[in-house]
Amino acid sequence: MKTRVKWVDGVSFVAESGSGHALVIDGAPEAGGRNLGMRPMELVLAGAAGCTAFDVMWILRKARQPVAGCVVEAEAERATEDPHVFTRIHLKYAVTGSGLDRHQVERAVKLSKDKYCSATAMLAKTAEITVEVAISDA
Repeated sequence: MKTRVKWVDGVSFVAESGSGHALVIDGAPEAGGRNLGMRPMELVLAGAAGCTAFDVMWILRKARQPVAGCVVEAEAERATEDPHVFTRIHLKYAVTGSGLDRHQVERAVKLSKDKYCSATAMLAKTAEITVEVAISDA
């Protein structure tokens, strides 16, 4: 896996992935940014949420669950001193579908957290990770 981050100006950068996608990274105005893109640590948190969402959907589809939607909201707390690592991360899974099996959804979240999600596994080295699952009919 590769990525390339190129400075634009101030504290703005363009990140290009090895798979050919790009996004803007920028800082807050008080840090010299122009608020043109996500902050680097927002990207880390979004990456973790995306990684576990990917796992949960993959597991639920393999279990033939009728998933109509999946949203993962992530909220994190950071250390007060440098480096400002994540110390707590709460992941809230909102899964919708007609006739979902609660056990299967909770199993998918647990498997992602305990076995498959490499992003949350790395972040768990410094952060306590908690989860919450909400299931609703589509």
